[in-house]
Amino acid sequence: MRQGSLRLRLLAAGAASILVALAIAGFGLLLLFERHVERRMAAELGSHLNQLVSSLARTADGTPGVGVPPAEPRFLQPLSGLYWQIADDVTNTVLRSRSLWDATLPLPPDVPAAGEVHQHTIPGPGGASLLAVERRISLPASVGGGTIRAVVAIDRAEVHAAGLAFASDLLPSLALLAAVLIAAAWIQVSVGLRPLDAVRRRLAKVRSGEADRLGAAFPAEVRPLVAEVDHLLDEQEKAVAQARARAADLAHGLKTPLTVLSADAKELRTRGNTRLADEIETVTAGMRRHVERELVRARTGLRARSGPVQPVRSVVEQVIGVLRRSPQGNKLSWEFDVTDGLRVRIDAQDLAEILGNLAENAAGWATSSVRIKGRQEGNTVVLRVEDDGPGVPEDQIDTVLARGGRLDQTRPGTGLGLAIVGDLVEAFGGSFTLGRSSLGGLLAEVRLPNPT
Repeated sequence: MRQGSLRLRLLAAGAASILVALAIAGFGLLLLFERHVERRMAAELGSHLNQLVSSLARTADGTPGVGVPPAEPRFLQPLSGLYWQIADDVTNTVLRSRSLWDATLPLPPDVPAAGEVHQHTIPGPGGASLLAVERRISLPASVGGGTIRAVVAIDRAEVHAAGLAFASDLLPSLALLAAVLIAAAWIQVSVGLRPLDAVRRRLAKVRSGEADRLGAAFPAEVRPLVAEVDHLLDEQEKAVAQARARAADLAHGLKTPLTVLSADAKELRTRGNTRLADEIETVTAGMRRHVERELVRARTGLRARSGPVQPVRSVVEQVIGVLRRSPQGNKLSWEFDVTDGLRVRIDAQDLAEILGNLAENAAGWATSSVRIKGRQEGNTVVLRVEDDGPGVPEDQIDTVLARGGRLDQTRPGTGLGLAIVGDLVEAFGGSFTLGRSSLGGLLAEVRLPNPT
């Protein structure tokens, strides 16, 4: 996935949401667990408090006493974190567990009603925070009467320790859940974006000519986009058709004047005015080639998208057959080597235009031979036209490929042939280059996409 990818953005947003949600959930679970542990501890403290209260008595000197203290061993271990204490409101005496050593639990000023149980957080030995359960008890007359405050407390660090242990057990589970949810989000994003991939593949087929429109076989959320693209293709096709019609009208409009000018040139030639006749013929020929070029460009506007698959060999044979009957081509040796079954997605007329311009250019400069080759290289169809003429210097290739570019101004022509080839090849998604031939002259190489 590349930076800026919609898939990456959605996955990153989903992963961030999952991690934040799991972090909040983990923190909430930890709080709930600590509250649960605290309630359990408060219940245990209440049980110890009941045992302590049930064994209360007064000694012979009137002070409160504990007949049988709670059996929990931690009450006997100094500073164990579990403590009990009894305070007599009458005699102000305090009884405490051995675990308190010489410390006293400071009880809050609020006084619970008799028999009512209060729960507090109070400071303990060593600055510890204690969870305390207190009960105020009115003693019966049989044990001397009066009231006492009994409290049992435990260090809150045990609650936090239980919470940390729970968190250490919870963290791997949350990490595994996060991985599963992120994987599920990736699958969801991939499935959700699959229609866009289908649109891209369909557009590639439209561009290559395998399909005319995107169609409607897409989810409802994507159909408006697809409909707009198809509408755009319709408008483009109409615009190209209108351009072709205007180009055809222009060609027909110029046909009669050009014919008249050609007739005038012949008339002037018969009268001996050869120089003026040559100038008129050169101008009319240039105008015809310009019109032809614009017609070619307009025609390929539609065919470049939906051209048929065309066998190359038959077109090469046709082009060579025509040029062999020309005065210059009749003097040359023509060689062609085209792989059997070689095919390219292009209209036969456009392929003939490409090969015809290249072969005609080669025939015009060749000394004795012209060679045409056709091969398939990977996903590309390669067509090469070579001659044994003088060739083109490397620093002048751009001049030759430019519209109207000519190296020899004394020869007839408009210099548009190679430019037309470049326009056609570009329209069909190919490339056109010039170089040095092994025969010594010019090598013209055309590369077109393989239709398969």
